[in-house]
Amino acid sequence: MSKQKKDFLLVSKDILPEAIVKTALAKELLAKLDVLTVNEACERADISRSAFYKYKEGVFPFYEASKEKIITLALLMIDRAGILSNVLNYIASVEGNILTINQGIPLQGMANVTIAIETEKMEETVESLLSDLNELEGVRKIELIAKS
Repeated sequence: MSKQKKDFLLVSKDILPEAIVKTALAKELLAKLDVLTVNEACERADISRSAFYKYKEGVFPFYEASKEKIITLALLMIDRAGILSNVLNYIASVEGNILTINQGIPLQGMANVTIAIETEKMEETVESLLSDLNELEGVRKIELIAKS
């Protein structure tokens, strides 16, 4: 059985039928775990379950590319308790959303750490973040290795 290629259109929701807009809302409620069942989602979105099931495979949210600003930092830090915690706490304090943390095995008292951060809601510039993190105790080197 061959898969059929789907064509997509980018359409303003202002011109869509109400059932499609409500289906998108119900799917969002389920994705965010605001509700746990399709029944609850349909009730909250004020849509019938049959309409939801009719449209659910063809309705997807569109997220602006600007909302997916992600940076990846490489840090070289002294291997001492609390230093990574201070880095993570600082990122959180400026509303950076930490997506991933990878730490290698410390060698000769130094630890390499890679951190991916979503910067959409961050309260400061990336340059300022780098500068401030570099000033934290135990951080020896910081480098921006990716930005999207």
